[in-house]
Amino acid sequence: MDNVRYTAKRLAEIVGATPKQVEGVLGRRDGLSPEDLHTLRQKLKRAPEPFPQRIQLFLNFKGGTGKTSLSSSYAYRLAERGYRVLVLDLDSQGHATKCLGKEGGACERTLHDVLIRKVPIDDVTIRTGMPGLSLVPANLAMATIDLALMPLAGREFRLRNALQGYRAKYDFVVMDAPPSFGLLNLNALMAADDLVIPVLADFLSYDGLRLLFETIQGLEQDLSHQLENIFIVVNAFNQTYKIAREALDALRTHYADYLLDTVVRQCTKFAQASSEGCPIFGYDPDSKGANDIDAVQEEIFGRIRAAAKAAAGAAGA
Repeated sequence: MDNVRYTAKRLAEIVGATPKQVEGVLGRRDGLSPEDLHTLRQKLKRAPEPFPQRIQLFLNFKGGTGKTSLSSSYAYRLAERGYRVLVLDLDSQGHATKCLGKEGGACERTLHDVLIRKVPIDDVTIRTGMPGLSLVPANLAMATIDLALMPLAGREFRLRNALQGYRAKYDFVVMDAPPSFGLLNLNALMAADDLVIPVLADFLSYDGLRLLFETIQGLEQDLSHQLENIFIVVNAFNQTYKIAREALDALRTHYADYLLDTVVRQCTKFAQASSEGCPIFGYDPDSKGANDIDAVQEEIFGRIRAAAKAAAGAAGA
């Protein structure tokens, strides 16, 4: 992310200022960095809108849904908005790590050390090129973590316990999980407040959704854990395909309570941004992909607020 650059106009949009104010504070109007965004926010005293702390998991047991591109860009956008964000890369391929501009192979420690050796998360966390956005990286050392967790006491709760002392340090913890079912993803589900499920608009997505919802039901029954919110987001949507429109209609019929109204349209800029080690907001903030993820985030925020308000009203009744 070292190559991310902003214009004064873009920074003005992010912090709610005018380009003239930005230029007055920073002394220039082009070639501005994420560090400049942080400086601008501090000098103009533009704090982010208060929001309840969240641990959010991006997961689908089906691969190829674009989960990592969504989760890394979603986390980056949170940091742009001024929130303190920690990304946990749970996948041994380290794709979220790469999307945030880091090489997992160069990292000596990963979440494996946290869960198996009880190394404090702070000792594993690294900084990214965006102030306020921190990362627990992943590499091939994560590949054996399910086997390593198997004999341990309280194996389903290791991640939740590891995060307990750090919730006050971050506004959001965003977890990017591999497309598989095992003890690591079970740990992630047990730690999460919210589950975000990226799906493609095809009928194969139903198999992954069915298995995932069966797993969630098992958590509620066997481990007494209930996720506060579940959001299904359709990714890489191309409305010119009849099968995509039919699959979206089917999702709206069978998963209406969970499906977001916003869809993320098919956008080649995601792949280009990933190849540059950069989330889409740093690569092309005007792309339709960036606009759609921004809308997804706003809708998720709105639903969380509405759910909290409804719960408060029910408690007070």
